[in-house]
Amino acid sequence: MLTRRIIPCLDVINGRVTKGVKFQNNVDLGDPVELAAKYYAEGCDELVVYDITASHERRKTDLAMVAAVARAVRIPFAVGGGVSSVEDMEKILLAGAEKVSVNSLAVSDSRIIGQGARAFGSQCVVLGMDPVRTSDTRLCPSGYEISTRGFRHRTGMDAVEWARRAEAEGVGEIVVNSVDADGTGGGFELDVTRLVAEAVSVPVVASGGAGCAAHLRDAFQIARADAAIVAGILHTGKTTIPALKRELAAMGVPVRLA
Repeated sequence: MLTRRIIPCLDVINGRVTKGVKFQNNVDLGDPVELAAKYYAEGCDELVVYDITASHERRKTDLAMVAAVARAVRIPFAVGGGVSSVEDMEKILLAGAEKVSVNSLAVSDSRIIGQGARAFGSQCVVLGMDPVRTSDTRLCPSGYEISTRGFRHRTGMDAVEWARRAEAEGVGEIVVNSVDADGTGGGFELDVTRLVAEAVSVPVVASGGAGCAAHLRDAFQIARADAAIVAGILHTGKTTIPALKRELAAMGVPVRLA
């Protein structure tokens, strides 16, 4: 049986890890390289690093930070933010990341997914999506609409249809980050995660809302996610990677124990 992955997320602004609620009221939580090394030592399965203001500020990803994280860990990690071309993807991979996450760029031009997959392999290309609930099911039959730019722009794209398109383009993994649940600690948005997981054959990662081990269990067992992203509960010291894995194992979830 495949083990489920736990992936700490490092949202970075101005070289510092930050965390907010629904992308707002962010607070400084520390140095990304130090936190990456800490979570690696604790036994996390992968990491994801988002340079969350790079695209909005129209600048490139901080490659020096990516390289520093690569030197600090020996596990796969993905990087997102500031990607506008295949050349940008290549620079991030050469800096030491194993995966590149695209979000707003893919929405504006989905061809970047196929271009990246052909150049580096599908396993290197991750689609990040930020779905929000919508009552307009004529426009979005799933009941979830894709947003971009940190929830600032609604696209009119249905989340499930977008996931299928991305898979057809060659994406290797899809991260479903619920804007409605982000940073709340109230649990993942299971419905949209399950809808996407049932619609595609590539791995799906639940993101946004983790507050305890039971929330991760639900993401794996109810929403059928292959992995779960956690942030605030680790950054604030509410729990640790080993504690989460022990609790999940006790709940019958297959995880990689130290």
